[in-house]
Amino acid sequence: MALDSQCLFCRIILGEIPADIVLRNDNVVAFNDINPQAPTHVLLVPTLHVENAAELAQLSPTITAELFSAAAEIATQRGLSGHRTLFNTGADAGQSVFHAHLHLLGGRALAWPPG
Repeated sequence: MALDSQCLFCRIILGEIPADIVLRNDNVVAFNDINPQAPTHVLLVPTLHVENAAELAQLSPTITAELFSAAAEIATQRGLSGHRTLFNTGADAGQSVFHAHLHLLGGRALAWPPG
């Protein structure tokens, strides 16, 4: 799917909106969240516009797996002793930007249950 010129994350992927990019490859762009919920809070987005994780998993299991691989790489680079990865799918789950994105959280003890 093509990028959406109205989508915040698509505009970050295109370089139209600045972001603190920590990883970029053909299928994934990762950047530090501007409102971090943990010392490490990175958003990993596919370089194609897909509304949510459920659609992404159906469209491209390969890119979905690449998001998790990239998250593991960033966690290792940052020396995290543990981390959480999660997708919010839909407004009721807290998704506020409707471009699939994986959150990588770490750098402190994380409570359970979340939210």
